[in-house]
Amino acid sequence: MIVLEKKLSSEKNQLSSEHILGLLPHRYPFALVDKVLEHIPGQRAVAVKNVTINEPQFQGHFPERPLMPGVLIVESMAQVGGIIVTQMPDLPKGLFVFAGINNVKFRKPVVPGDRLIISCELLSIKRQRFGKVKGEAHVDGKLVCAGELMFSLVD
Repeated sequence: MIVLEKKLSSEKNQLSSEHILGLLPHRYPFALVDKVLEHIPGQRAVAVKNVTINEPQFQGHFPERPLMPGVLIVESMAQVGGIIVTQMPDLPKGLFVFAGINNVKFRKPVVPGDRLIISCELLSIKRQRFGKVKGEAHVDGKLVCAGELMFSLVD
């Protein structure tokens, strides 16, 4: 289990939304990381996703009771994992995509107004093109989602 530290690293280890857009290929409405609070390049990252009612998925999921879809929570964790990978100098540059997920569990619903704190830790890299990340998402200190995410470099 990744433990959230009470005090995160200094501002020098933080990344703004503009910096994140320079690292990841995702754009609206699929850019799901607002700020990186802490990162150790090639090892781990802690980031924020602010969940707001004006996101497009809430028009249909569900109009009477808006819930953040689980696939978007997992995608948020994958994007934080992508930030770790893009900071690794030894890996080839290219597009890393989802290759699989293991043991992902959803513990509590995520709703507009929540602040999703996402922690990811690199578990392994194989042949410089396959990797595995352990991710957790918390709201108000409570675990809402956790699991392992696999990625692969696309040719």
